[in-house]
Amino acid sequence: MRRVIVLGSSGSIGTQALDVIRANPDLFELVGLATGSQRDVLTAQAAEFGVTHTAIGAAEAEQLVRDVEADVVLNGITGSVGLGPTLAALETGRTLALANKESLIVGGALVTALAAPGQIVPVDSEHSAIAQALRAGTEAEVRRLVLTASGGPFRGRSREELTGVTPQQALAHPTWDMGRVVTTNSATLVNKGLEIIEAHLLFDIPFERIDVVVHPQSIVHSMVEFTDGSTIAQASPPDMRLPIALGMAWPHRVPGVGSPLDWTTASTWVFEPLDESAFPAVALAKQVGAAGKTYPAVFNAANEVAVDAFHDGAIGFLDIVETVRRVVDAHEAPDALTRESLAEAERWAREHAAAVVAAA
Repeated sequence: MRRVIVLGSSGSIGTQALDVIRANPDLFELVGLATGSQRDVLTAQAAEFGVTHTAIGAAEAEQLVRDVEADVVLNGITGSVGLGPTLAALETGRTLALANKESLIVGGALVTALAAPGQIVPVDSEHSAIAQALRAGTEAEVRRLVLTASGGPFRGRSREELTGVTPQQALAHPTWDMGRVVTTNSATLVNKGLEIIEAHLLFDIPFERIDVVVHPQSIVHSMVEFTDGSTIAQASPPDMRLPIALGMAWPHRVPGVGSPLDWTTASTWVFEPLDESAFPAVALAKQVGAAGKTYPAVFNAANEVAVDAFHDGAIGFLDIVETVRRVVDAHEAPDALTRESLAEAERWAREHAAAVVAAA
């Protein structure tokens, strides 16, 4: 029986985690809940599961993690505000089922320095797939990681064809139902760039050995290529309950949590190279990740400002990544990486991004 705290309980990851817990009372006990602001949802969830420990907001969530006895913390908070709860989970020795990629990307060495081997279990479908595939060989046998990308709503378009796309078109993701920022990030492939940084930090693989391939069916969630030429892929229908359940039960699997592929029906899986001219965010993210320090925090914060500006009609679609690039190029990272220096870098990035947008 795993005692679980769910952070971000009103969001997509959180509600699906509760589905898994609800269906498997013999495997999981819910002992804590936190949400950003939806108090009514939190109250209803706590009443259903008999949970007495709840929190509203990231600061209260961090304290909840420190105070409540638990085996697993599922961090499904959106945004870099999830850094505090991530650090708290690691400091208290709990297993961290991590769906809040921003806390790892922004926190970087602050997070990895605290984590014991195996303490962070990825919940993103791509990184869960890699974690599963890595069990097929030793660390020395890994040649490269291959993250799959659906390609988003603009797969196959040239850079010129992306000039006049609208916010409504950017939100029409062909596979996943996500919030505005994440869905737009999938359209620009900023999300895939963030996932490359996440993969580097999770699995300690150099950026030059992490690649992206476009796979519009979203059946193969990612792959690991080994030194003997073998490639191990994890494949399943798109359903986040599978990696969520695996994150909470790792290294064990939860029977019946997802539906298997139907091998009695003919299907075709397509894999295409990434057009880095049309989607430069991936290459930029690799540069940012390699620079480390506060650069990933600046990348993430500037992107959030640019995405809002795009949806407000202030800039065009292609201007999102160009705005991020200009902010990153202007940044000078401090020598020391602390929670304070990260907060200051994010504040600076948002102000600088807003100035770039205003001048556009």
